[in-house]
Amino acid sequence: MQPGVADQRSSSGAHAERPQPATMRLWRRAFDRLLGRFDAGIAAGSVDVTLPDGTRRRLGGRAPGLTGEMVFHSWIVPLRGATGGSSGFYRSWEAGEWDSPDLAALLGVFAANAAAYGTLIRARGPWRLAGRVFHWLHRNTRAGAARNIHAHYDLGNDFYAAWLDADMVYSSARFDCGARDLAAAQQHKLDTIARRVAGARSVLEIGCGWGGLAQRLADSGLAVTAISLSDAQLAWARAHRSAAIDFRKEDYRDTHGQFDAIVSVEMVEAVGQEYWDNFFACLARNLKPGGRAAIQYIAMRDDLFEAYAKGADFIQTYVFPGGMLVSETAFKRLSAAHGLGWTDHAEFSLDYAETLRIWRERFDAAVAEGRLTAGYDARFIRLWRYYLSYCEAGFRAGLITVAQVTLVRR
Repeated sequence: MQPGVADQRSSSGAHAERPQPATMRLWRRAFDRLLGRFDAGIAAGSVDVTLPDGTRRRLGGRAPGLTGEMVFHSWIVPLRGATGGSSGFYRSWEAGEWDSPDLAALLGVFAANAAAYGTLIRARGPWRLAGRVFHWLHRNTRAGAARNIHAHYDLGNDFYAAWLDADMVYSSARFDCGARDLAAAQQHKLDTIARRVAGARSVLEIGCGWGGLAQRLADSGLAVTAISLSDAQLAWARAHRSAAIDFRKEDYRDTHGQFDAIVSVEMVEAVGQEYWDNFFACLARNLKPGGRAAIQYIAMRDDLFEAYAKGADFIQTYVFPGGMLVSETAFKRLSAAHGLGWTDHAEFSLDYAETLRIWRERFDAAVAEGRLTAGYDARFIRLWRYYLSYCEAGFRAGLITVAQVTLVRR
């Protein structure tokens, strides 16, 4: 049944339709046009949509691909995405205007068709301006970087401990060793980083998290200096890791020393495009000649990076202020400019999708079992469930990638 239309039986028993209000007819036509644009954007895969009046439609379905399901509780949903971009789409979900029985699968369809949805689901007009202003206000100056790190990593050590592995590793695991267990796959990832700097005697870790990699390197006999801007992470690391590790609260721009090696795992995403050159200058400044830097990074697909960099997406707005995925092409260029040879590149994006799936399941279990400490309300829990699903979808569809590379100072 169309919205605003009711069955009415006349005295003769025939059916007649009460006319729709003009505004409703106009809105329904606009809705149909917007939904048609979303349909056209799905080049591969499909989404089965249930509309607020109970009717069902299939979007896409023209070529094989991922499948998703979406239930609309409001007619305004397509407008939210078309005007507010990925942030508007999230706000609509947060408000209960739509839902899905498998959020990661649904978002995966959109991620797989990002070339079309990059222009369709992008903030426009005042929403785009507001996003850009928000992102600019959260740029990673020295003071801004400290605030941004605090906003994400200082949510509480108990919060992260509820769903990370016991070693508190908050980056992609590597399952290419045959491991099925998250903890084993995380330890394998730490081993792959350690092998890249084998033979070094001194190492600097930029962005040390809770100290899992620093401990792995210290156990190998290396002298480890580990820097971070997170008070909560540093407090945990100092209490649980070897006293021989020099944990410092320090901005990478202020680090000066000479090390045989540098390691940095998924920290460059917190640097921001404006400061990428500073990051590579830090690597070159602190590495001895012939020294190696083992970097694990998350990149946006090159063909989509320019559009991505012009705005502020859902993650930058709601989860990680000041964050920005890197451009692999730009990073190669900056490496060369700073005398750093790019070698031994290894991508493992599907491993990150699997890591995120496990994190999401562990997170949901922690919520169901009441293991999250007080202070995390329903809105916060819903945000993080969406965030973990959103990231999983991106890696599974190849929209974003994770890789390790070794940079050698000439």
